[in-house]
Amino acid sequence: MSVTLNGPAGRIARVRAMMDERSYDAVVVRDEANLRWLTGAMGVFDYTYEFPHAAFITADACYLHTDSRYFNSFEENLPEGSPWQVDMDGFDIPGWVAQRALENRCHVVAIEDDMQLSFYQGIVRGLEDRSISCMLPQMHGDIRRMRAIKDAEEIELMRHAQSITDAAFAHMLEFIRPGLTEKQIRSELENFMLNNGADGLAFDSIVASGPNSANPHAIPSDRVVEKGDFVLMDYGARYRDYDSDMTRTVVLGEPTEEQRALYDLVQRTHEECVRAIHAGVDGSDIHNLSVKIISEAGHGDHYGHGLGHGVGIDIHELPNFGRKSNIVEAGAVITVEPGVYLPGVGGVRLEDYGLVTEDGFEPFTHSPHELQIIDC
Repeated sequence: MSVTLNGPAGRIARVRAMMDERSYDAVVVRDEANLRWLTGAMGVFDYTYEFPHAAFITADACYLHTDSRYFNSFEENLPEGSPWQVDMDGFDIPGWVAQRALENRCHVVAIEDDMQLSFYQGIVRGLEDRSISCMLPQMHGDIRRMRAIKDAEEIELMRHAQSITDAAFAHMLEFIRPGLTEKQIRSELENFMLNNGADGLAFDSIVASGPNSANPHAIPSDRVVEKGDFVLMDYGARYRDYDSDMTRTVVLGEPTEEQRALYDLVQRTHEECVRAIHAGVDGSDIHNLSVKIISEAGHGDHYGHGLGHGVGIDIHELPNFGRKSNIVEAGAVITVEPGVYLPGVGGVRLEDYGLVTEDGFEPFTHSPHELQIIDC
């Protein structure tokens, strides 16, 4: 990764290189994760899906429209020397886009392919009202693909987020005991992260015990954990808009032979897959390796999800270790999370996340892989 691509300036340069290659006069960005990536403004976006902002980027200017709820926050949190011109004038945002197209004499303005249809139609009406002939081609996830390759600033933020997540696991090893409910464990887990440096949660934490741990995305319940249970925790901290993601499965009391064998299989699968990761690998090949190992152990029917996904500003980003072919490049940050789930019995998942390098995988996660046994 070239240092010239670090930070918001490098990210804008990458977008402009795409614009030049495709003869776009401008691009319009509404997705808040894309906007956080491009602007570098920390602690401003609240990801409410109200879509209160829009960016209009040309070859020589960066315009950002917001409203009074966020204007001061942008003024205070944009990086020093930021090129962004921020306004909250009286235009509706589609009309603002059309006006920028008029003022910049644009003929080709690219838009995100997941933009709301009503917003797109508003731009069309705004252009018609101004008697502008302008093409609106779609960018097919182009900025999201750029975001798949992390720069040094992003990597440092995610390392810090994971340090909070690792500390939470160490704390939970001392906290978990029979008699607590899954909800009580979740509350302690999340409160620890928030009280120890996290700005928020990466996602709603999963805490599942006993038979519930056989449900990969179980919702914490009032079930009371008991001696002999697996307790699965899938959670992450959010720090300066960047996420961490890890899963650990612990056991209350000495594990049975079946539990030990199940855990050992998942741990072996995880570690063999990690050894196969390197820049340029096809993500489907790594996923298929995990399926092969688990299937040969007789549990192919008990592992249905993908092996991993990219992480960054969003908890699920590109690239993926899944069924679909996709090349994983150096600089991607991605999870490795095999699992085996036995209905009515329980399940195990072991998840780290980290950086794909030219010749391997560098985990950000430092919590132990070995099965942790809670004395009780």
